[in-house]
Amino acid sequence: MAETAVVTGASSGIGAATAVRLAAEGFGLVLGARRVDRLADVAASCGGATRALALDVTDTVSVEGFAAEVGACSVLVNNAGGALGLDPIAGADEEQWRWMYDANVLGVMRVTRALLPALVASGDGRVVNVGSIAGLQVYEGGAGYTAAKHGLRAVTETLRRELLGQAVRVTEVDPGMVETEFSLVRFGGDAERAAKVYEGVTALTADDVADCIAWAVTRPSHVNVDQIVVMPRDQAGAGAGLIHRRR
Repeated sequence: MAETAVVTGASSGIGAATAVRLAAEGFGLVLGARRVDRLADVAASCGGATRALALDVTDTVSVEGFAAEVGACSVLVNNAGGALGLDPIAGADEEQWRWMYDANVLGVMRVTRALLPALVASGDGRVVNVGSIAGLQVYEGGAGYTAAKHGLRAVTETLRRELLGQAVRVTEVDPGMVETEFSLVRFGGDAERAAKVYEGVTALTADDVADCIAWAVTRPSHVNVDQIVVMPRDQAGAGAGLIHRRR
């Protein structure tokens, strides 16, 4: 029987690419996201034993209902999250900060807590938290997001320690610049501003990150890939000054 992998935030970007890639690796899938219409399209592209379920990781009731429908699973990819705004701390939008912490940190806690019994029961559970180089470095205007991703990193490392001796592995995948809807969401749908983020740069694709996730969860059961940091060749770190742009 095929193993079942759960992917959150699977309606687009890295989540959708990860779903397609894990399906190709032979996993059955349970996909979660708020945009269920788009999620259904992703599920159809995966084929086979794929289920698409509504999920809002910022809502405990939604997470618990989702987990109740998942059943047995051995892989959890915590991908849901994102950034809002690029304001300095002096002009910070408190609601945007609150949402970023809720989605990127508390959301991961909620889903992991709900599915951990099933992951342990599988005898070879894997948790992959999709972080960011923003969890390793900071940059001007990004304090709300970098604080959240630093928080996620703390959660990941703590979870690995707490599960030591149990049959669950914990991995963090930290991408740099990936050309997805990330910037479009960050800038409230401003397509022109979002496009400038990737101008003159060959960024990573969602498939590049999905490749890292798939590799990590298909290692032999005695091998834990603690962390993967992956960036495009044109990037040396977080922040505009560490990106090479071809004019």
